[in-house]
Amino acid sequence: MDVPETQYARSGEVRVAYQVFGKGPVDVVYGRTSISQIELVWDEPDVARYFTELGSFCRVILWDKRGVGLSDRVVGTPTLEDRMDDVRAVMDAVHSPRAVIFGASDTASMALLFSATYPERTLGLMLISPLVRGARADDYPWVPTREEGERALMTSDADWGTPAHIDRVVARLAPSRAGDPEFKRWFGRVIRFGSSPSADARLARMNMEIDVRAALPSVHVPTLVMQCADDPFVRPENADYVVSHVRRARLVVIPGKDHLFWANPEASAASLRAQRTFLEGLPAVQAEDDRVLLTVLFVDIVGSTSKASALGDRAWAELLGQVLGGARTEVARFRGRVIKTTGDGLLAAFDGPTRAVRCARAVRERGADLGVELRAGLHTGECLVSDDDVTGIAVHIASRICDEASGGEILASRTVRDLSVGSGIAFRDGTTRPLKGLEGVWETYVVPPDPSTS
Repeated sequence: MDVPETQYARSGEVRVAYQVFGKGPVDVVYGRTSISQIELVWDEPDVARYFTELGSFCRVILWDKRGVGLSDRVVGTPTLEDRMDDVRAVMDAVHSPRAVIFGASDTASMALLFSATYPERTLGLMLISPLVRGARADDYPWVPTREEGERALMTSDADWGTPAHIDRVVARLAPSRAGDPEFKRWFGRVIRFGSSPSADARLARMNMEIDVRAALPSVHVPTLVMQCADDPFVRPENADYVVSHVRRARLVVIPGKDHLFWANPEASAASLRAQRTFLEGLPAVQAEDDRVLLTVLFVDIVGSTSKASALGDRAWAELLGQVLGGARTEVARFRGRVIKTTGDGLLAAFDGPTRAVRCARAVRERGADLGVELRAGLHTGECLVSDDDVTGIAVHIASRICDEASGGEILASRTVRDLSVGSGIAFRDGTTRPLKGLEGVWETYVVPPDPSTS
């Protein structure tokens, strides 16, 4: 197969590199791991054979993440929302209304979140060695601790891209090729052309903070999870966790111990068989799902009754109109949707938590400029969506969190914080509290003012 032409999709101000090849009936948007370079894929014979075979039964849309490979370098660390925007931009560029999203390792988190947030664009998921949390926790002990991750970063930073560094990486990720000098020379080029030491460290630290476990019950599309049996890099328990928490997921174990499964012909062939079977088994027509992962924002005015009494009906109505009008403007600016007004506040929904948090900050600032103190509550969860309403337990949680906020305060749930990794938003003062009418206790975090506007 000829090497596909590299093209670029515009995602906001960022250009995302992609290639398209294959002629199958299903589109597969293929996201590689933290370091990739889509043109170098074709320089390694076994990797090229894998992608050539994959393209024999589907149309493959292969892309480099922003900040990686041939895509634009960016300032700061891209969020999961940024990466989901990039996927949609690439799909739009190639006129793919709905596709199977492929995610490997850290990219699996984004793929899972994408399918829950945009089910109308997702036919299914194919994941291999998925990671849904980046650092060890008491209830998720199958990944390294942050301290172990930092030590690994320091070691890599000292000799990035050198033969010694490549030897260590290949021995860990593709041990069956540890004695293959040609493979190691190729992989060294991928490492050096795919990222820089500092960029890789930033991305690795972001990945350590990721936790998308709360989103897994909101994934409703058919899901294939593949796991190399003796992968020394991503333990099989990670795949087991995904399968046990995603309703329509099934597990296929791939033979061998190479995390980079395409580097091992036996593992590559097994993965291709599993992927072909999965794609051929997808239903020709899938029902639209009205269950969507959204971030819900409640905003209301503190002390509205006393303020209305002091101002009088006419002046209060004018002020309230200015406050709610400004809030509507900000919701639209941050790509949200106003669901309803609530007398002295409003309910809005967003397709990403970072946009919702930034909107809440902007609404609070507009209120302060008008002499009005606002409070806000945010939560990310599965909602039932209709033409004119959004309902579900996530809406109630956001409302109760808003009730707990003090005047001028924005409170967010732990889920909002976890899914905002890389945003630079410094959530603080984590508090565990009961929420009225809801079982158990809930972690909430204060959203501080935007330092750029203070």
